[in-house]
Amino acid sequence: MDSSEAANGKLNPMSFSFIRFYMLAFLFFAANSALTIILPLRSEAAGLNQAEIGLIMGAYMFTCMLLRPFAAQLLGKYGPLRVMKWLLVLHAATLLLFVVFDVKSYLWLRALQGAATAFFSMTMQVGIVEKLEDKDRGQGLSMYTLFTMVPSLVIPILAIQIWENASEIWFTVLMIGLAVFPILIGYNVDMPRSTVQNKSYSLRDIAGSFRGMLNSTPLLISSLVMLFASCVYGATATFLPLYMVSARVASPGIFLTIQGFMVILCRFSLRKKIPSDGSWNTWLIAGLLISASLGTQLLALLEMIGPLVYLSAVFSGFAVALLYPMLTTYLSFVLPADSRYVLMGIFMSAYDLGFSLGGLLMGIIVQTSSYSTMFTICTFLTITAMIMVMVFRNQMEAGNEIRSAMNAKS
Repeated sequence: MDSSEAANGKLNPMSFSFIRFYMLAFLFFAANSALTIILPLRSEAAGLNQAEIGLIMGAYMFTCMLLRPFAAQLLGKYGPLRVMKWLLVLHAATLLLFVVFDVKSYLWLRALQGAATAFFSMTMQVGIVEKLEDKDRGQGLSMYTLFTMVPSLVIPILAIQIWENASEIWFTVLMIGLAVFPILIGYNVDMPRSTVQNKSYSLRDIAGSFRGMLNSTPLLISSLVMLFASCVYGATATFLPLYMVSARVASPGIFLTIQGFMVILCRFSLRKKIPSDGSWNTWLIAGLLISASLGTQLLALLEMIGPLVYLSAVFSGFAVALLYPMLTTYLSFVLPADSRYVLMGIFMSAYDLGFSLGGLLMGIIVQTSSYSTMFTICTFLTITAMIMVMVFRNQMEAGNEIRSAMNAKS
């Protein structure tokens, strides 16, 4: 850390402190990457149907959705560092319980895991916003989200191997390791002890923030786009392994590895291209949604196109890589500072709700029709989000020139 950083308390996104941030993110989300593969396969083997599996997998993000605004409230009251210590203990305990209990307990264990994730992601993103200069915020959020996706490059193949070899011992070792190492790395990570939103919110304040979303076009449109896109992510994460194993056309491990590699490549190489001044890029957001729609439609055609389905991982990976960090960075600038984290919590709740619906509702669709039909519906969802972005183009771009002028003066 150089003298200027020490003077204002801000860090470089590639400093040692932030490398610890990123390693902590990798270890924390590696657990979900493994369980996303293993739990559906275990549940199906135990006789659960697709709707029940969707309910179990959707409980993770549904709990996240409910707790995001309260996570922002506790961050304001107790500070990121203290909240981080609590959540790492909860995360470790939950992973150890997965070793002890069977599929009958997966629903409430996924809910517990979702509670830890709600607090973790809010705490990490608050730390990034508080610890970085404005000009580095987009790069920091991109690097953080990159490391949340790095596990998808290696963990799915490891999880498939554990499943195929029916290795309970290695599953236990994996869960213990992923419980212990985040505590060792993250218990005293360089988190701020307080935030600019250094206050707590009542339930009435939080409810008012939800109502205020309707009066904020940037928050409303960003949340709806994220809702539709994350519904697709949730459906893919929950049912892709089952779909490919049943079709015997492609390997879910290889698919998820290609997608993970694409996400990592794009987030690292394009991290400085994400606008870090609060500007809105309609054409880039629309292009990402088109890429996502191509990815899901190729999945819908899996049995017709065979190994060409791996192109879907490329299109989906590109969309996943940039959409979330772009929208998060944008909102971190345009939302009012005194309620920024509660409002960002609402945006993240939209992501969580979409992801959980991807498991819950799409599981019912699969059970009543087919995987192909379900992925075709996912295509329509992303196209709908793209149309929404184009319709509200003028309102979303309204502040671009003002912010550019302000940045030029500064």
